Amino acid sequence: MPSLRDRVKQVVPAQVTKRVREGLVDYGIRTSERRPLPDFLIIGTKRGGTTSLWNYLIRHPLVPRLFPAWNAKSSHYFTHNWGRGEAWYRSHFPTLRQREALERRHGGPVRAGEAAPLYMFHPLVAERVAALMPTVRLIVLLRDPAERAYSHWKERRANGVEPLGFAAALAAEPTRTAGERDRLIADPAHASASYDWYSYRARGRYLEHLTPWLARFDSSQFLFLPSEDLFRDARATYRRTLDFLGLPPFTPGDFEVFNGSHQAPPEGAARAELAAYYRPHNEALRQRLGLTLDWPERAP
Repeated sequence: MPSLRDRVKQVVPAQVTKRVREGLVDYGIRTSERRPLPDFLIIGTKRGGTTSLWNYLIRHPLVPRLFPAWNAKSSHYFTHNWGRGEAWYRSHFPTLRQREALERRHGGPVRAGEAAPLYMFHPLVAERVAALMPTVRLIVLLRDPAERAYSHWKERRANGVEPLGFAAALAAEPTRTAGERDRLIADPAHASASYDWYSYRARGRYLEHLTPWLARFDSSQFLFLPSEDLFRDARATYRRTLDFLGLPPFTPGDFEVFNGSHQAPPEGAARAELAAYYRPHNEALRQRLGLTLDWPERAP
């Protein structure tokens, strides 16, 4: 059993860190009028490479990290923290003076943003973003939905919140998530863990969730990236992203994979069922976006 001194050593730094963080948050809110809203959002998809792309971007000298949560990729403002208000959201981004200093130092425009895969899937976020930031640029990673579902399930298993096997989890999804989407719409303060955690199949119906975004933003504001392109050639995908954001070329070093799992679901009844299920959804997505998405479900 740890001694009293050891327990104090563990508690005191945590208390100090909490006070420092609270002070930074307060400072950010008090200076929020000097903090422009973000230039871009990575809105999806979960298990599609958003963490990797975000980490590549924040290595660029003109893409600042979130303040004061330096190691976070999202404020989750438009989902879990909507009630905190715009000043709280602005507190996460650099002041105009800080942006200008970075631009002078590195010779280019600053592009601040965040990455939140739940943004694309949440039924209220497109409307909220459009009202606050109608000119924001939107980056959307799209992964083979069958592989995405399996990777999502593996993550939940690793996190200790999924006791079921893959096929059983797919079968249980309707019961686990029943009514949650309607609750989110009816109660803006509602946050649903089950809607986020157990939406293995639903999150792969990409066009359904993109439709509110496509209705509110111009096509020029979107960059759609097949996750498979990022996995195969991260350097080329990174260059495309910098071009879209108007950032000068930069080499971030090694393109290591963050929070990644590229393992395909095992062949069998669950894989075959998912391929058949997603086939019409994927074809409609291809036609609507004009994208070449080389996902195996196209095979006869």
